[in-house]
Amino acid sequence: MTAAALEAKTWQRFTPAQRIARFAVYLAMVLAIVVSIQTVEVIPEFMLDAPEQMADLLKRMWPVAFAYYPKGVHEALMETLHIATLGTILAVIMAFPIGILAARNLTPSRTLNFIARLLLVSSRSVNSLVWALLFVAVFGPGALAGTLAIAFRSIGFIGKLAGEAIEEANKGTIEALNAVGAPWFSVLTQGYWPQIQPAFWSVVLFRWDINVRESAVLGLVGAGGIGMALDTAMNLFQWDRVAMVLVAIFAVVIIAEIAVTAIRKRIL
Repeated sequence: MTAAALEAKTWQRFTPAQRIARFAVYLAMVLAIVVSIQTVEVIPEFMLDAPEQMADLLKRMWPVAFAYYPKGVHEALMETLHIATLGTILAVIMAFPIGILAARNLTPSRTLNFIARLLLVSSRSVNSLVWALLFVAVFGPGALAGTLAIAFRSIGFIGKLAGEAIEEANKGTIEALNAVGAPWFSVLTQGYWPQIQPAFWSVVLFRWDINVRESAVLGLVGAGGIGMALDTAMNLFQWDRVAMVLVAIFAVVIIAEIAVTAIRKRIL
């Protein structure tokens, strides 16, 4: 190649096809934003007035009604923790067998694998508030509906990660157990469980942490917990009590996060 040809040759970061693809992605993003703004129907007057309204709301929330905690918040807060804990326990009981059926190396049946994965996807695709609305319609308002909503929402999360952990287990131990004629249950308890146990409990703790956050708002649809106290205070325009409920929720979420992090470090 001559010196003139080398000088004429210029470096380009992207090929023409890549530039067209990037332009198409940017154009699609802009169009999506424009369509979304039109669909949401943002009212400019409300947007301009929002800072003033927020300042007025915060002014009404201060000072926080800490005296309201013993009689109006504590019991509901404990109920929220019970909903999250019992819901997580029920989810573990139901999710682990489904996770086993979803693991292709432990359950070599495409039909069972498909059914199990369908159940896991169905659980994850429905929001906890929707589950709560369904169970409130069946069992009536209260903690039972909230507990079942948390449980059925958590099945997909726990079962999917448990099944993936089983599929990623070391095959050497499993092959050794199969070689000596160990039964299926022994292979599960002695081969797979010791390998997936740390990850499994880590997932359960992480899910409990999420459930504490989610159960705090289930009361807004009548599923028990501190959300009902929040909804009552908002409907009565008792903004100082609303602030107390929000402070309690924030404190519990922070404490749960610290506790889960500390336990996970010990497990892992």
